[in-house]
Amino acid sequence: MPAPISVVIPTLNAAGSLPGCADALMEGVREGLIRELIVTDGGSRDATQDIADEIGANWISGPPSRGGQLARGCAAARSDWLLVVHADTQLMPGWTGKAVAHLKTGKAGWGQLRFDQGGAWVAGWANLRSQVFGLPYGDQALLLPRRLYQSVGGYADQPLMEDVALARALRGQLRPAGFTAVTSAAKYRKQGWLRRGARNLWCLAGYFAGISPERLAAIYRR
Repeated sequence: MPAPISVVIPTLNAAGSLPGCADALMEGVREGLIRELIVTDGGSRDATQDIADEIGANWISGPPSRGGQLARGCAAARSDWLLVVHADTQLMPGWTGKAVAHLKTGKAGWGQLRFDQGGAWVAGWANLRSQVFGLPYGDQALLLPRRLYQSVGGYADQPLMEDVALARALRGQLRPAGFTAVTSAAKYRKQGWLRRGARNLWCLAGYFAGISPERLAAIYRR
C-alpha cells in the first residue's frame, strides 16, 4: 500500500530555507509515511529548483500566487492525505507519530506554532485563534484528507488569505494535529513584532470585511 501522505511546499526564492524544511520532513520518509514531496514554485530566480531536484521533489512551476501554487501542488498529489508546509517552516522531531495518530480521526489538522526566535505571544495568539475560531494559517502546517480538501473546493487561486479561505470552508472539520511547526521569525524581526502582528490582524479584518485578496496583498507587501 502506498504511503498515505503527499507533502506540498509552496516556494518563491526559497533556496535559503527549503533545505531545513526538507531535512525535518525526512523523518516521515524514513518511517514510510511520506509518499512524495511536491515543490510548487511561483517563479524563483535562485537555486530553489536545484535544491528541489537534490531532495527528490516533484517540481511544479507557475505564476506567483500562493493560493494558485498550492492548488496546483495539491492537484498533482497522489496520496490520500496532503501535508502543506511552508518552505520556512520545520516540523519538530517526533512529528510523524503525532501525524499517524491524527490520520485516524479523518479530520483536517494543524500544528502548534512556534517561532525559531522569540515571538511567544504571537505564536500563542495564533494557536488560540486556531483552537477557538478554527483559523489556522499555512505556516502552522496543515494535514488534510484529500477527499475532504476536494469536497470544499480546495485552495482558491488568490495571493493572500488562501489559508483563511480554506479554513473557513473546513469549519467544523479542523483539529489540532499534535505536532509542532517551527516557523522563521525573520520577517517579524525585520519589520518589528508589533508592526507585523498588527498588519496581519488588519489584513484578516479587512478580508472578513470584503476587501479583495489582491488589494490586501499589495498592502501586506509594502
